[in-house]
Amino acid sequence: MGNLGFPRAYQTPLRDRPLAAIAIHAAAGRPTQGWLVAGAHVLPVALGRGGIKANKFEGDGSTPRGTFRPVRLWWRADRHPRPRTHLPIRSIGPTDAWSEDPTDRHYNQAVTRAPGDGGDRLTRDDHLYDFIVEIDHNTRPRIAGRGSAVFLHLAREKFSPTAGCVGLTRGAMLRLLARIGPRTKIVIG
Repeated sequence: MGNLGFPRAYQTPLRDRPLAAIAIHAAAGRPTQGWLVAGAHVLPVALGRGGIKANKFEGDGSTPRGTFRPVRLWWRADRHPRPRTHLPIRSIGPTDAWSEDPTDRHYNQAVTRAPGDGGDRLTRDDHLYDFIVEIDHNTRPRIAGRGSAVFLHLAREKFSPTAGCVGLTRGAMLRLLARIGPRTKIVIG
């Protein structure tokens, strides 16, 4: 009778498909460190210095509680080869920044900044932003003061707290990137 489904060339093995969801939660007794569960992988992460909070606001240092989606991957092409991912991808250039000013009409959006201008620079001397997964926290609608620049990015040494993002090791980030896509739910809390 034969195969009535798709030809083998168009079948994607389950291990190569994006995950439906990942979960991030704080470790017991350590609100600034936690775990990211992605399929069979449980990865250590750094969280915001304010822990996970449902009522996030600009500058509180907390990681927002909620369900989000990844928007795109930003990466330092000058430092790393293009990673494998299902996400849209954009290389980071020297003028790329993020608006964290609640009075700016581009608040919580990628912006272009000349040297010396304000904004969270995506090109950093350290390696925290070598890979950034932009998530849709405070985007629809964008509310001034409700938090900006909440990303999944690389962790500092010893998983020290972030300013509200989720930090992973480089190896964990690369494993995660291979398994998430634009429809993957990111459940924090």
